Amino acid sequence: MSFFEEKNPEMDRYLEAHASSESEILKKLRRETYQKTTQPHMISGYQQGRLLTIISQMLQPKSILEIGTFTGYATLCLASGLAKDGKITTLDVNEDLAYLPKKYFETSEYANQIDFKLQDAKEFLKETDELYDLIFVDADKENYAEYFRLIKPHTQSGSVILFDNVLWYGKVLEENPKQKSTQSIQELNDLAAKDEDFENLILPLRDGVNFLRRK
Repeated sequence: MSFFEEKNPEMDRYLEAHASSESEILKKLRRETYQKTTQPHMISGYQQGRLLTIISQMLQPKSILEIGTFTGYATLCLASGLAKDGKITTLDVNEDLAYLPKKYFETSEYANQIDFKLQDAKEFLKETDELYDLIFVDADKENYAEYFRLIKPHTQSGSVILFDNVLWYGKVLEENPKQKSTQSIQELNDLAAKDEDFENLILPLRDGVNFLRRK
C-alpha cells in the first residue's frame, strides 16, 4: 500500500489517472492476483509498475535479475525494456503460487526471455558469475542488507539496483526496532547511502524504492 493510498486516496487515484495505462495482460494478472492470492497487496502497484517499465525501457538491459517474483507483475514490466537478445531471471521460493506467474509468462510476448527459477536468491547469487544491468529486489525484507552485499559483485558501471519497501510503512524511523526486517531495511538504506561505488536516492513511491546506480 502506498502512502497516498492510505492517507490521501484521492491523490492516489489522481496519480494513477495521470500515468500511462497498463497493457491488457497486466490488467488481467493484477485482477487474478486479487482474486486468487491471500496477500494481493504484495503485487507491485500500478504506479510502481509504470516506474519499472520506464526504467527498463530507458536502459534496454541485456540482463535483468528479479528477486521475488510473486505473481509476475513486476517481471512483465521489467521484461518490456529488454534488449532483443536480453533475458530476465526471476527468483522465488513459493512453489504453491508458481502456477500463476508461469501461466502469464508463457502467454506473454516475452516468454522466451523470462527464466523463472524456484530457488533461494542467496544461493543463486553465490553460484552465478553473471553481471546484471538491472536488478529489482522485492523479497524477504530481513535479508535486504545481505542481498545488497551479495548483489554488488554482480554489478558493473551503469548497473541499476532497485529495492522495494525501503520505507517499510514508516518503521524505518524507529530508533530501536525489534523487528528483524526493519533492522535489515535500515541497514540496507545506510549501506546504500554510504557506499561510494553507488549513487542512490530513495523515491517515496508507494512504500519507498531505493534507487541505486553503480558509478
